[in-house]
This record gives sequence, C-alpha cells and structure tokens, in this order.
Amino acid sequence: MENKPSGLFKLESKVIELLNKLKENHLEMRTLKEQNVLLSDQKTILETELKALKEENKALKIANNLLGSNEGKTQTKAKINSLIKEVDYCISRITELN
Repeated sequence: MENKPSGLFKLESKVIELLNKLKENHLEMRTLKEQNVLLSDQKTILETELKALKEENKALKIANNLLGSNEGKTQTKAKINSLIKEVDYCISRITELN
C-alpha cells in the first residue's frame, strides 16, 4: 500500500512536467507566430521595393541607351515602338471623335 502514494507522486510530477512543457510550447508558438507575421510584412515590403527598383533599373537602362550605350538597344527600340503605337492609337481615337 505504501507503493501507491509514491506512484501517485511520480504520476503527479510527470503531469506537472507535461503541463509546463505544454505551456512552454504555447509560448514558443505564439512567439513564432508573431515572428512569422513580422517576416511576412518585411517580405511584402521588400517585394514592393524590389519591384520599384526593377522598374527604375529598366527606366535607367532605357535612358542610358538613349544616351548612346550599346547595351539593350533592342529593348529600347521595342519600348520606343510601343510608345509610338500608343501615340498613333490615341491620335486615331481623337480623329474618330472629330
């Protein structure tokens, strides 16, 4: 009979230990979720910055090509042709309205 109280004591200590681990896991999960949200926000910001930088880089390449650089002449010509087509379309639309 004396064996039962020590068995219950061991069981109780194991339950307490498991509850403490559960509490630690919940705290760690909460911390990781907060970090995940922060990292997601940072990722979104960085993606936006990257997109803006890519557009700026593209514009700078075109400007550089217009100033006489040999790199990317095909891109520059394509962009100029695209702009000319847009202008022609706008002119035709204006002409149709008159």
